[in-house]
Amino acid sequence: MAEKIIIFTVLFICAAPLVILGISQYKSADPVGFWTGQKPPAKEQITDVKAYNHKHGIMWILYGAGLMVCFFSMIFVGMETAMILVMIECFGGIIAMIMYHNKLERTYHTKNKINS
Repeated sequence: MAEKIIIFTVLFICAAPLVILGISQYKSADPVGFWTGQKPPAKEQITDVKAYNHKHGIMWILYGAGLMVCFFSMIFVGMETAMILVMIECFGGIIAMIMYHNKLERTYHTKNKINS
């Protein structure tokens, strides 16, 4: 029982900030960034800031919620299987988020062409 409490605490500490980040991005009026340390695009660079932010926010909320679902799956499938699901969620989720972010970049960024 103690190990389940410890695992839940660790996953909650990891997942809660992701959900909070997603909520703040969803509600943001200014364009949001994806990579740590990368400056978010300017409003002029995004065709629909609200949709861009909503989709980024939902992406982070789903990622954090997915981690919690993996923990709760421990009740039904056992700890070993749940930990495998957490690892798949962590690594697979990050790869999926990168691909989705790149898709959002292609969809919502304006096409600035420099005339030389």
